[in-house]
Amino acid sequence: MELRALRSRRKSSFWGQIIPYLPYVFQSGVAVVLLILCIVFSAWYTSFLQALPPDLPVRWIMLLLLGPLTVYSGFRTYVQPADVVFLLPQESKMQQYLSPAYFSGVIYKLLGLFLIAVTAWPMYARSGEAAVPLWALLLVLLLLKVLSAYGAWQEIRISTSRARIGYRLLRWCFILLMLAAWIWLPEWWKSLLFMLLLGANYVLALRFPMKHAVAWENLIANEKAGAARTMMILGWFVEIPAEGQKVVRRRWLSMAGNRIPWKPGTSYRYLLTKTFVRSELLGIVTRLTLLGLLIVYWTGHSWVGAAVYLFFIFIIGTQLSALRYVHRDSPAASYYPILQGVRMKEVLRLITRLLFVLAVILWLPLFAAAAGSGSSLLITLGGLAAGMLLVLLLRANWTRKWSGLEEDE
Repeated sequence: MELRALRSRRKSSFWGQIIPYLPYVFQSGVAVVLLILCIVFSAWYTSFLQALPPDLPVRWIMLLLLGPLTVYSGFRTYVQPADVVFLLPQESKMQQYLSPAYFSGVIYKLLGLFLIAVTAWPMYARSGEAAVPLWALLLVLLLLKVLSAYGAWQEIRISTSRARIGYRLLRWCFILLMLAAWIWLPEWWKSLLFMLLLGANYVLALRFPMKHAVAWENLIANEKAGAARTMMILGWFVEIPAEGQKVVRRRWLSMAGNRIPWKPGTSYRYLLTKTFVRSELLGIVTRLTLLGLLIVYWTGHSWVGAAVYLFFIFIIGTQLSALRYVHRDSPAASYYPILQGVRMKEVLRLITRLLFVLAVILWLPLFAAAAGSGSSLLITLGGLAAGMLLVLLLRANWTRKWSGLEEDE
């Protein structure tokens, strides 16, 4: 019980650092924006269900909505680097410490998964593709989520990095195949039989790789990354220290920034570019862009598509604004000949250029959808103009917001 009490104290300590920032998050207007978005989405979704297109790929939509949420699993263990020394003698009892992390990692993510499933169910049912009731779908999602979480937990214990990557890919393939079988096959017993056979093979496959009893290094790295993501989200609304950012090796982007002249005036631009291509932020922006391309194309035949287009530009811009604080508390910036007063300029330069490029990319499916359905050209061109204007407004807001911070650096 001492180990469980230790984890409980660490959890309380971490959230004790987060909770004081929450009033600033709500003061920023995020609650009002979310309320408006919920109202707009409810109105659009109701009208969409009343006139459901006959050729709508409902099965693929359900798989895209539920698949990633079903597969994704993450755990907050609150393990610290010093535990490698001080808790190592109690390694045989660490199950008491780690088991709450597994259950909370499943339960909290199930809430979001069930919310999306219940929201998408009317579309699935009205299309005539649903062969089972809603409760059966929720039960299947529960079983698949538990299986995916079990696989992710075993992946943390795998000793080699290549094996962990391979089994992560295997988990995605198995879970998505089982979910697709439940969505596509008309007879529920066939889907259930397929899932049982595939699930049993997956559990057996997890027994082959070598594993640590407690993978201390992996747990510490995952905990640092999870804490850094939480701080990065809070950094959108209030100034906080940015620590523990995960570095991702991307050899295919290693050439990015090499053309930047090597001189004091552009040194921070070089550092910022290299940091961006090796950070988790690039992956977040990429996933948001792909999701935006898909949703904009689906809704691009009306004004809703233009609204979704602007929404994704705003969300991506909010994500990119985290670059402003990426090296504020890092010693890496002290190794470069950075001139006084260039940090904000270089951050604004990089974010604005990225947003302009992404705004054009996100506009392409809007143009394609409007051309295919014969929608108004005014909506299409007006959406692009509004997107460019939104980028400029975001830049002006960041300039005003960050101008006072530049003097403190």
